[in-house]
Amino acid sequence: MEIFMSINLLRRSDAGREIISVEYHVLGNGEKVPLLVFPDLKETGMVKHCFTTRMGGVSDGIFSTLNLSFTRGDDYAAVRENYRRVAEAMGVDLNRMVCSHQTHTTNVRVVTGEDAGKGITVTRDYEDVDGLITDVSDLTLALFFADCVPLYFVDPVHRAIGLSHSGWRGTVNRMGECTLKAMSAAYDTRPGDVICAIGPSICQSCYEVSADVADQFASAFPGHEKEILAFHGTDADGGSKYSLDLWKANEIILLDAGITPDHLSVTDICTCCNSDILFSHRASHGKRGNLGAFLSLL
Repeated sequence: MEIFMSINLLRRSDAGREIISVEYHVLGNGEKVPLLVFPDLKETGMVKHCFTTRMGGVSDGIFSTLNLSFTRGDDYAAVRENYRRVAEAMGVDLNRMVCSHQTHTTNVRVVTGEDAGKGITVTRDYEDVDGLITDVSDLTLALFFADCVPLYFVDPVHRAIGLSHSGWRGTVNRMGECTLKAMSAAYDTRPGDVICAIGPSICQSCYEVSADVADQFASAFPGHEKEILAFHGTDADGGSKYSLDLWKANEIILLDAGITPDHLSVTDICTCCNSDILFSHRASHGKRGNLGAFLSLL
């Protein structure tokens, strides 16, 4: 199935520039794996990257088919095969992938060659890491999603990359800015040089939050409340509910941190709206696998 014939897109271009596209990779066994990519990242010529869909794997049931989580109850061999397929489709080495350990922190790990394979082919020896950065070629950073926001960073001047996980906790604590600061400290990265993308995740229409979460965002984003929050009614106890725009909040964070508008691609694909094609925690009530965001420096 052609993904863009069935996916619910809000937009596919912005000011004449394509935001996100799909590539279909035929594996050696004849299977086809679709990967979502950002043309602006690809055009740097210095990275391989993707965001996966549910399609092209071997998992069954609620994990159907390209689940990339080892910890949600799926068969280990199936998940391992799914990783192998992503690696083959991307043209990267499975043994040089490096995984996060996401717990909604703003912790960023500097990845070196000694980390190759950790979380997939080698035991991971770190925890509580929601962002990975590296300047080592041929290491593939790997993070996992099912509604939260993936953030991609490419510094073409200092040849460094970063990949981060930003749910509502990461967003209210400015994970995107934290990642840029970590890249600046490690590689002298200047935000104005960085090519950045906000990946597929839950849209505002689908993301309802309680008043206490809305209050935290109102405090963290003064002057932007109307851009990122909308009243969404009351709950059974009479408490207020709001819809939260994580895409816009992360855009504000990245622009405030020094990313230039022409270097920023903001997603147009909602995981919850497209839960037949993308894993969504909210749409599935937690019965799901994980999508993957991958980024590798050539």
